[in-house]
Amino acid sequence: MTIPILSLPVETVPVALTVNGREYTLQCETRTHLADALREHCGLTGTHIGCEHGVCGACTVEVDGAPQRACLQSAQRFAGKAVTTVEGLDDDPLAELLRAAFSAQHALQCGYCTPGMLMTARDIVRRLPDADEARIREELAGNLCRCTGYQGIVRAIQQVLAIQRSQETPHAA
Repeated sequence: MTIPILSLPVETVPVALTVNGREYTLQCETRTHLADALREHCGLTGTHIGCEHGVCGACTVEVDGAPQRACLQSAQRFAGKAVTTVEGLDDDPLAELLRAAFSAQHALQCGYCTPGMLMTARDIVRRLPDADEARIREELAGNLCRCTGYQGIVRAIQQVLAIQRSQETPHAA
C-alpha cells in the first residue's frame, strides 16, 4: 500500500526568535526556512524570496550584525540570535542615507532586489569605509538585479561612503 506524501505528519517545533528587537515564539515546521518564518509567521514581507538557493540575495537579513541569506537554513538555527530585516531599519540613520542615495542615483526599478541590496549596502558601508568601485562590485556579487545594471547601486553606495568620509572628524595629533 502506498501512502500519499501529503498525508504524512509534519513535525512542528517552537522557535524563539528575536527579530528587529522584538521577541517571537513561532510554531514552525522543522523544514521552515528563516525567510518563510519571517514572512508567514512574523508578517515581515520585506525579506523577499527569489531563488531559494542563496544566490540572488533577495532574502538577505542581518544575523547578529552580519548579512546572511534567510532562504538557506531552517528558522530553528536562528534561535537565540538577533535577526534584523529591512523593516528593522526604518529608524536607522545609515539606512536612511542609503534609501535617499538609492533614490537619487536611480538605484532601483522593479524593487524586488532592493531590500536585500539595502541590507548588503549597509554592511559594505559599515565594514568597508574606504571601499572603491571594484570592491563594492565584489561585495555586491551575491546580490542579483536584473533591472538596473548595478551602476546606480554602486553610485549610491559611493555617495554614502563619501558623505560619511566628509563627516569624519580628524583625530588630534
